[in-house]
Amino acid sequence: MALLRKINRILLVLLVLMVCLLLHSTLLRASTRPKLSDHWKSPGSAGRFPIVKGSEDDNVVPIIICASEERIGATMATINSIYSNTDASVFFYIVTLRDAVKLTRQYIVKTKLKGIKYKILEFNPMVLKGKVKPDSSRPDLLHPLNFVRFYLPLLEIKHKRVIYLDDDVIVQGDIKDLFNIKLKPGHAAAFSTDCDLPSTHEMVRSIGMQTTYMGFLDYRKEKVRDLGINPRECSFNPGVFVADISEWKKQKITKQLEEWMEENFRQNIYSSAMAGGVATPPMLIVFHDKYTTLDPLWHVRHLGWSPDARYSDSFLQEAQLLHWNGPFKPWNHPAVHWDLWERWFIPDPSRRFSLVRRKSNS
Repeated sequence: MALLRKINRILLVLLVLMVCLLLHSTLLRASTRPKLSDHWKSPGSAGRFPIVKGSEDDNVVPIIICASEERIGATMATINSIYSNTDASVFFYIVTLRDAVKLTRQYIVKTKLKGIKYKILEFNPMVLKGKVKPDSSRPDLLHPLNFVRFYLPLLEIKHKRVIYLDDDVIVQGDIKDLFNIKLKPGHAAAFSTDCDLPSTHEMVRSIGMQTTYMGFLDYRKEKVRDLGINPRECSFNPGVFVADISEWKKQKITKQLEEWMEENFRQNIYSSAMAGGVATPPMLIVFHDKYTTLDPLWHVRHLGWSPDARYSDSFLQEAQLLHWNGPFKPWNHPAVHWDLWERWFIPDPSRRFSLVRRKSNS
């Protein structure tokens, strides 16, 4: 009898050990398996950053903007323009790569921006592996941060909606007016259509900018034709948008965008040689006929497509947001309407980012 009890105890111990080994193996696999949430990190201790409460009753306007090391001054100018033109409580989620975390923090704490509420988030470019091909025609459009807009829900913010902004914009209006736009039922985002203002039409004609799906997708490919999208249909610009995070998750927008990135990786159905680079076409496909339209004055764009074509001063005064999309950025030379951008520029305390201006003859 005693021998039987001893055997039972040994069997019980062995059983417990087996269960422990199985649990350890499962947890190890879970910890090493790539997770979408692993692509985002908040560097440093959370206590070093002001934390937004996240309740929709807080009247917080959450802004998502990227900060690359080579364009850090542009990001700070955008933030300054927003912060200076509103009395709303704005919270900035500043997304960057590991090599620019320290620079981003220094730019804020050593300048007038030290009073803003913000959190720095690090983006892991490995999330793009197998989804983006190298392309030499516009390498700037392949920067990993260009794809942050695809992964907004991974920020795990508690707000039901956010504003996403490119780093080459200046906000002249009150950002809460943009934030308060009413999204139509079932729409996960609001964008600016490329067929809105007469002034924009004139600019587009003068620089030959594409404003239809034909300019972004390769209609020679069967996969594109099968979409059933008229190539002459008006496109939209994803550099400025308001997003409903709950609806985004519900519709699995991120998964859809990744599927089109992977499809392009296999078949090259669009490329950065086309008008919008590789970050715009997936958005055009996934959100086709499923987005709310922004007030056109909240996204006056194409300022960076030509060093010569200009908008009228009166029109620019009405504009609530200016976007220098295109290769001619306002911190470089040549550029148009750079004075409207430079009024919000804050010199880089590290002196790594500097303006490029035409040298005086004197």
